Amino acid sequence: MAHIANLYNQIILLFRILSGIVVVCVFALIVTDVLVRLAGFSPWIYSSGLVEYGLLWFTMLAAPWLARIKGHVFIDAVKVLLPAPVQKAMAKIVYVICIVSCLVFAYYAGGLFLDAIRLGQMDVRGEEMPLWTLLVPIPVGFTMVAIEFIRFLVGIDDMYATAEKEGI
Repeated sequence: MAHIANLYNQIILLFRILSGIVVVCVFALIVTDVLVRLAGFSPWIYSSGLVEYGLLWFTMLAAPWLARIKGHVFIDAVKVLLPAPVQKAMAKIVYVICIVSCLVFAYYAGGLFLDAIRLGQMDVRGEEMPLWTLLVPIPVGFTMVAIEFIRFLVGIDDMYATAEKEGI
C-alpha cells in the first residue's frame, strides 16, 4: 500500500510540474501571438484554440495538488464558530459532498471522453483536433481531487488544518 501511495504522490507532483509547463507555454503563445499582430502579420489560426486547451489542462492537472496543499477555495468561518464536536461532523459532511461532487463530474466527463473516442469526434477551431484530447484531463483531475477529499475524510489529513499546525 505504501508503494501505491508513493506512486500516487509522484503522479500529483508530476501533474503539478506539467501544469507549470503548460502555463509557461500558454503565456509564451499569447505573447508571441500579440507580437505577431503588432508586427502587422496575421496570427496563427490555431493559437486561441491551443490557449483554451491549455487553460483546461493546467487547471485540471494542478487541481489535485491544490487540494493536497489546501490551496483551493473554502470557507471555514462557519466551522470556527461551532462547538468542536459539531465542527468535526460538519467537516465530514463537507468532505462527503466534495467527494460525491468530484466523482459525479469525473463520471460524466469520463462518459463524454469515451463517447468522443468511440464516435471519433473532432474539435474544430483553428485546427482540427480529436475532442478526447480536450476531455481527457477532466475525469482524471476530478478523480484525483476526490481521492484527496477521501484522504481528508478518513483522517490522513484535515482540510481545515492551518499552516501553523502543519509546519508549512
